[in-house]
This record gives sequence, C-alpha cells and structure tokens, in this order.
Amino acid sequence: MGMGVAGGGRGGGGRRRRGSRGGLMSEINVTPFVDVVLVLLIVFMVAAPMMTVGVAIDLPQTQAREMETPRTPITVSVTPDGIIYVGDDQVGVDGLVAAVASEANGDTESRVYVRGDATANYGMVMQVMGALSGAGYSRIGLITEQAPAQGVGQ
Repeated sequence: MGMGVAGGGRGGGGRRRRGSRGGLMSEINVTPFVDVVLVLLIVFMVAAPMMTVGVAIDLPQTQAREMETPRTPITVSVTPDGIIYVGDDQVGVDGLVAAVASEANGDTESRVYVRGDATANYGMVMQVMGALSGAGYSRIGLITEQAPAQGVGQ
C-alpha cells in the first residue's frame, strides 16, 4: 500500500513561488499621486486671486492726469565759433534759458546735457552752464567722447 503525496500535483511542499502573478510589486502606482497634485493645483489657482495683501481701502478718485514718462534730455551745443544750439535751434546767450525752459516745459528737474566742442572757448561753455545753473537747472552734464583705448606699453 502506498501513500499518496499531498499537494495537488505541485511540488515544493506547499510553498508558493514568486512568479509573475502573485509576486512582489516593484512599481509604484503614481495615478493617485497625480490626481492629488492636480486637485491641489486647482485649489491654489482658485484661491490665489482671493489672497490680496494689505488692508482693504477705498481709494479716492481724482481728476489728475497720468504721470508722464521720462523725457529725453535736453541738449545744448556750443560750436567752436561760440554759437549756441538748443537741440537743433540756434539761440543766443540771452535766449538760452528761455529756449531750455520751453524744451523742458518749465521743469527745472529736467536733465540738460552740454556738448562743448573740443576747440570751443572754455569761457563760453562755462557761461552756458552758469546761465543754466542760475535759472535753477541742477541736473546739468557735460558730454564727451571716449578716448580710443591704448594698448599696454604705449
């Protein structure tokens, strides 16, 4: 009389082998993670416009016009002959301040650049700068050209 072996035809004494069906999972399912991230993104997109910083204030209305954008600076040129130009218009020393005031719309905070020719009379350039300074213009600059770069040892 022989004894039968239990196990239903599978060998291994009842142990299961780790195969493709019942084995360990080596991959993570990211679908739930992506779902949560997208929900959070939508919540923050909806809530962000509602989060204003500061105190709620009812601002007054005014009839003031918008602030002007910064204008280009006013250029005053002095030629070697002592002729003065405001922009492209020739003026005399006596009409210099009026011409600059016209260009600046009366704003003494406007930048005024003085271009004196290298061979122009230094006294004339200083007279122009003195007249502008005396009229209240404090942002006066001299325009020069950059000298050519000299090599080392020259």
